[in-house]
Amino acid sequence: MIATAQPPRPEPDNEEVMEIKDCNGNPLTEGDDVKLARDLKVKGSSINLKRGTILKNIRLTGNGDQVECRHGKSTIVLKTRFLQKA
Repeated sequence: MIATAQPPRPEPDNEEVMEIKDCNGNPLTEGDDVKLARDLKVKGSSINLKRGTILKNIRLTGNGDQVECRHGKSTIVLKTRFLQKA
């Protein structure tokens, strides 16, 4: 019997790395500034966000298609398909 050396298999990471992208496919990271691609009505609030509004210092959530940001004194969660990297 001949013994053959096999390369070690990489262990799967428990932590999955999600790449979050805006509506144009640009990668978003923690602390980026984004611009709204269209007018949005915020559910449960009387806030209407206009197209072109700049939202600064976004935070990534555990969900791959949502980010947290602040508008005024409110913290809101927005879907990335409505955002463009500023």
